[in-house]
Amino acid sequence: MNDVSPDPSSTKSVLTFGRWKKYVFEFVMLFLAVFLGFVAENARENFAEKQQARELAKSFYEELKSDSIAVASKIQGRLKKEHAIEYMVSFFRDSSLTSSSKALSTNFIWAITVRTPIIFTPRTVVLEQLKSSGSLRYFKNKELRNLIGDLSVAIDYIKTRQEYENSIFYTHIEPIMTTHMDFNFQSQLFKGEQIFDRLAAYESGSEYIPFHLSQPEKLDRQKLVNALGYYHTNGLKSTRLIPFQKYVEVNAATLSELRREFDLE
Repeated sequence: MNDVSPDPSSTKSVLTFGRWKKYVFEFVMLFLAVFLGFVAENARENFAEKQQARELAKSFYEELKSDSIAVASKIQGRLKKEHAIEYMVSFFRDSSLTSSSKALSTNFIWAITVRTPIIFTPRTVVLEQLKSSGSLRYFKNKELRNLIGDLSVAIDYIKTRQEYENSIFYTHIEPIMTTHMDFNFQSQLFKGEQIFDRLAAYESGSEYIPFHLSQPEKLDRQKLVNALGYYHTNGLKSTRLIPFQKYVEVNAATLSELRREFDLE
């Protein structure tokens, strides 16, 4: 029987193929481990971003909802102040400057002195966080991002208009108060109580405190009518009808988009 010796080159080829097969297997396993790790990390980051986006959306939603209530209240305050100014313009045109009535006193207070119920200061903590920290990237919805930009513009417009109103008030309206306010009436009306609660109770109650314009002899009817008319139309009413209304619309649209995108209530 003849012995057949193995071919050394064939044995070497088998060993080389085996090593390459092992290398390829190890490479594939390493690649899969790295790839699956990348996929898992990417999924984790996406989940974390979605959670972060939802938390920001909820906080932003509550901020906007609170402001929607606040701006509605300020609009009502502006309407009341505008009506009071209209009353005082009519009074200064042709009424007796020495007359006294409850309507005169309350309308004078609202027209000439009341300020807080008309000033709207939006809460922008979350909005500023979204813009300054880069968190806006968590909101993938293009429409929502556009609305947030519109909201910033509307808020800046309100600030600018209210600063303009302040300049009119301090230049033209405050002198009316310091010259013609009945400060004896004021001191009797406000005796350490919350001012606006007290004013509301006085308006709706039967109590009467005499009110007389101070220094009526110094009163320039046409000058007062012009000043109040300017403040009413160029200040209060214009701000209410344009920037306030724009904010109301953008606020409502943003709330609606947040509800739709993040299933909020």
